[in-house]
Order: sequence, then C-alpha cells, then structure tokens
Amino acid sequence: MALLITDECINCDVCEPECPNEAIYMGEKIYEIDPHKCTECVGHFDEPQCVQVCPVACIPVNPEFVEDRETLLQKYRRLQAQGTAPAQTPSAA
Repeated sequence: MALLITDECINCDVCEPECPNEAIYMGEKIYEIDPHKCTECVGHFDEPQCVQVCPVACIPVNPEFVEDRETLLQKYRRLQAQGTAPAQTPSAA
C-alpha cells in the first residue's frame, strides 16, 4: 500500500524529511506522496515515519495503491537498485 496526504495537511514540513524513499514532495497546495516510491517505510523502518510525525493525522493508506508487504519490499529493492532511495539494511526481509 502506498500512503497519501489528505487536504487536512497543514504544510508543517515535518513529513518530507522523514521519508527514506524521497516519495513526499510539495504539491500545488499541500504535500503529496508519489505512490511509486512509497513503501510505507518497508525495508527501512517498522512503521511509516511520515504517519508517526504528522501532527494532524492526515496520512491514510491510498485505496488506489493497495499492496501487501512482499510487494512493498519488492518496490523497496527496486528503488535501491535504481539508486533513488538511500541505502539501508532492510528491517525485515
């Protein structure tokens, strides 16, 4: 599953630097998450870091990108191979 940021976002800037895959970026009005880069932090952390730091709880699962843990891990590995995410040891392979 990829995550998404809802329009309840207050642009507090705390989520973007927490994303290990650089999937969060400033959109037209609020921050957005690239679903092709979001692994819900699988491969990096046990919990999605953006969700942990969000003060308004506006980062739910994106219903258009429902993926199981294995698919997220494959996405993590693909991103690592492409060099688009910082290298880290997977927390649970």
